[in-house]
Amino acid sequence: MTISLDLTGDAERQLAETARRLNIPVRDLAAAAVRDLLARPAEDFERAAEYLLAKNEQLYRRLA
Repeated sequence: MTISLDLTGDAERQLAETARRLNIPVRDLAAAAVRDLLARPAEDFERAAEYLLAKNEQLYRRLA
């Protein structure tokens, strides 16, 4: 599956710096992060998903 992400400049910079430090492609690091998130217990995943949805809601409200 292929997905695309819109990251803030700061998040994109952090992702790129971490990938560079680990000497792996950014794409591989992002995929590993998603796999890690999905492998967590359901409660952790739910909490993370709720947080992301709330942040997106705030962003969309500001853009409207």
